[in-house]
Amino acid sequence: MKRLIAAIFLLVSFSISAQQTGSINGKAIDKTTLEPLPGVNIIVLNTNFGASTDLNGNFIIENIPAGTYVLRASFIGYNNIVKSEVVVNTARPTNVEFLMTSAVIELEGVTIQSDFFETNPTELTSVKKFSYEEIRRAPGGFEDVVRALSILPGVAQQSAGRNDLVVRGGAPSENLYVIDGLVVPNINHFGSQGATGGPLSFINLDFVKETTFSTGGFSAAYGDKLSSVLKIDLREGRTDRLGGKATISASQFGLNLEGPIANSGSYIFSVRRSYLDFIFNAAGFNFVPEYYDALAKVNYDLDTKNKISFLYVGAFDNVKFNNNDEEDIYDNARILGSDQITYVTGLSYRHLFNNGFYTLSLSRNFTDFDSFQRDTLLNPIFNNISREQENTLKADLIYKLSNKSELNFGLSTTLVKFDADVFFPSNFVTTFGETLPLNQVVREEIYNKSAAYAQYSNLVYDRLRYTLGARVDFFDIVETKFSFSPRLSLAYKLSPLTTLSASVGLYHQSPSYIWLAAFDSNRNLKPVRVTQYVAGIEHLLRDDTRIKLEGFYKTYNDYPASTIRPYLVLANTGAGFGGAENNFASFGLEPLVSVGEGFARGIEFSAQKKSSDVPHYALFSLTYSESYYTGLDGVERPGGYDQRWIANLSGGYIFNEKWEASFKFRFATGNPYTPYESDGTQLVSNYLTERFKPLHSLDVRVDRRWNFDGWALITYLDIQNIYNNKNSNSQSWDFKEQKVEEGQSIGLLPSIGISLEF
Repeated sequence: MKRLIAAIFLLVSFSISAQQTGSINGKAIDKTTLEPLPGVNIIVLNTNFGASTDLNGNFIIENIPAGTYVLRASFIGYNNIVKSEVVVNTARPTNVEFLMTSAVIELEGVTIQSDFFETNPTELTSVKKFSYEEIRRAPGGFEDVVRALSILPGVAQQSAGRNDLVVRGGAPSENLYVIDGLVVPNINHFGSQGATGGPLSFINLDFVKETTFSTGGFSAAYGDKLSSVLKIDLREGRTDRLGGKATISASQFGLNLEGPIANSGSYIFSVRRSYLDFIFNAAGFNFVPEYYDALAKVNYDLDTKNKISFLYVGAFDNVKFNNNDEEDIYDNARILGSDQITYVTGLSYRHLFNNGFYTLSLSRNFTDFDSFQRDTLLNPIFNNISREQENTLKADLIYKLSNKSELNFGLSTTLVKFDADVFFPSNFVTTFGETLPLNQVVREEIYNKSAAYAQYSNLVYDRLRYTLGARVDFFDIVETKFSFSPRLSLAYKLSPLTTLSASVGLYHQSPSYIWLAAFDSNRNLKPVRVTQYVAGIEHLLRDDTRIKLEGFYKTYNDYPASTIRPYLVLANTGAGFGGAENNFASFGLEPLVSVGEGFARGIEFSAQKKSSDVPHYALFSLTYSESYYTGLDGVERPGGYDQRWIANLSGGYIFNEKWEASFKFRFATGNPYTPYESDGTQLVSNYLTERFKPLHSLDVRVDRRWNFDGWALITYLDIQNIYNNKNSNSQSWDFKEQKVEEGQSIGLLPSIGISLEF
């Protein structure tokens, strides 16, 4: 036995010492036209490794010791690009794609360049990119695409167990998700109907190449949302052989597979399952969530100019209640349960031509909501069985007129089928004393949504870039069927180190389908209208460090407001799970009119250091903002998600190819809330007049990597809220105890993760 153990030890030791090498492959292409660029020099900084791209823009660098590297791509006539934190392991080739932009500014005597911070010619303000590695290692993030955004300026903090995005004073319903060019209504398990949040994203991070998040001033290419755009670009599968990954993390376990298809394609596939139900059942909890998700993507190059791709992402969510005793039954009667089936699937075709390309896509979004709440006798308080189905045909074209200008066009049409069967308690009385008249809704309808956009981007005098665009949106079920949204963005380079930027534009968003369901009069709602003004300045302190100051002002008009609850504007709803305890406000199941108004304004500062020859990274952001909304009663009140001060500091250090440590500290002013009276009622005169205590927490994480011959192991220890501050950002009335009950975060939460990649 001792000899066997010794032999295994020697074998593992030999594998670690002799086989710690991997490879980097990828492609360099023109960012506008997607044409491959031959002859691009790819250098692994601070090493002797490098390569040049071939006629198809491909490159490969082999026999690189496992570790974390910085790559630079350079090519005559194009701006250099630096990719930091490129992790090489022994399990699979690391794929890196360089999207090169034409160089037009050449000033002598300047050595600092913006290679580390890529820019988009059409998105000139309020944009931040995250690479896969930046998201994966985020402490307290559960390797979740959405949670990684919480450290950005202008993003407010909500409850610790939720992914509700509240951006620059907007509502949780105002965010757009785009996956590989396909619009997705919500990317979260147990998603909130009519909004975009939920507890956890169902996008498998292992297949995310990078994300781009815009917090305002986004271009005319994106519509029907008001506050933000999150673009998620998935990578392609490996093309050398079959590989995969087995993972167990804080909340789920899963299996990934990927590999080549003939000589011209690849696939990726994953399936994951939560194990929270096992833990909750074993611990005797009465509320037990369970979910699965799956992702599949196939790419195939028909030839060098034509490519097709298929995508499927789905989530399957269930809630079970263990009503073992009266206490369980009472607690469960206060919870809105939700069983859901959600998926997006689509087929895309891309064709390259001289100086441009176009993309055609056919996609389908489907969400089956089954929301329910029971009383202490297990009788239904609320049932909502809704199905939202969207089938979209979309075309986009990009044409590069010159090194300084480009044109973008797009058309889309969506056939919407909406079914709803809603049972509501008769004469439900809110905590404010109003009686809601709805009893039952049965709808089965077909709508049409269409859109068209065009925009022109140009560089003037090699310093001033502008993007001028407009879009038209059509929704046939509402009274105001057409919305016109012109937009203008500017960026002026004072020097290669300093850039001024500004944007102004109109943005429109159609009412949520569920808001239109309850009453025929709700068909008179108008699209919500926002006018956005953004201005900022950014400066490079060094090639890997950037500081940025940005201010914004948003005016809201035509927001749906309740006629029964004249203080209620639906901009103050959408976060959390909803239900009787918040008077079912987020569903909009009452007469609504488009009279809500409001504004949000603020200023944001951020400083970011990328990992480079100095192997540490950091991001600091500080935001001061305020938002106010006015309902039918004409009283201006703070927004329900108004957080005046938000401060975030995150960072980490890469010690070597094995060890990395990181942290994240967050602070935010507490949200406004309405206090309860001694009998459990609430007064309109006190609506949103109090504030919760400030929220703050510190998360830390340590990663350890092992590399073996043909496979790799990654483990981490993640400790959320390390000093156990139980933040409170919600409250409810406990009728049994006749007192206010504050909802608190879970406090100190350690978790581990293990990933085996092969």
